[in-house]
Amino acid sequence: MYAIVEIAGHQFKVEKDQKVFVNRLQTEEGKKVSFDNVLLLGDGDKVTVGAPAIDGAQVSAKVLKHLKGDKVIVFKKKRRKGYRVKNGHRQSLTEIIIESIAASGAKKAAPAKTEKKAETKKSEPKVEAKAAAPKAETKQDLSKLTVAELKEMAKAKGIEGISSMKKADLIAALS
Repeated sequence: MYAIVEIAGHQFKVEKDQKVFVNRLQTEEGKKVSFDNVLLLGDGDKVTVGAPAIDGAQVSAKVLKHLKGDKVIVFKKKRRKGYRVKNGHRQSLTEIIIESIAASGAKKAAPAKTEKKAETKKSEPKVEAKAAAPKAETKQDLSKLTVAELKEMAKAKGIEGISSMKKADLIAALS
């Protein structure tokens, strides 16, 4: 069984008893830590993909030690300008070992998310209907509309030459 899990801002493919170097964690050496942001679970032919994470899935790990990575040299140069800067750093890392991957309750919270999406989609057409509805042709109402909306109204009325008209010309033609 394997999992793709997000740890300290990076995604890792992990398996049981695997050692992984991650960005420094604020946990003491020897303590256990668990990660619940599991993005994908694979168990043989069965693959479960989260949207974006799998609810209830969890990866448990143990912090082995904190250390620094290899030195990274950052060298900047602009040719023919006499500009050279040399910097470097050693990244703070934490070595962890994956103890277990649990995949329980993966499908319980999925319907709640789909209901929220359905509600937002239902409210969107109401907003669009209000924007398309203003057909009252007073100068004050027409000045609130965009040029694109005014051009659509002019097309519907059969007014010619609207492509070269400005907003004021469109309002005058529609009035």
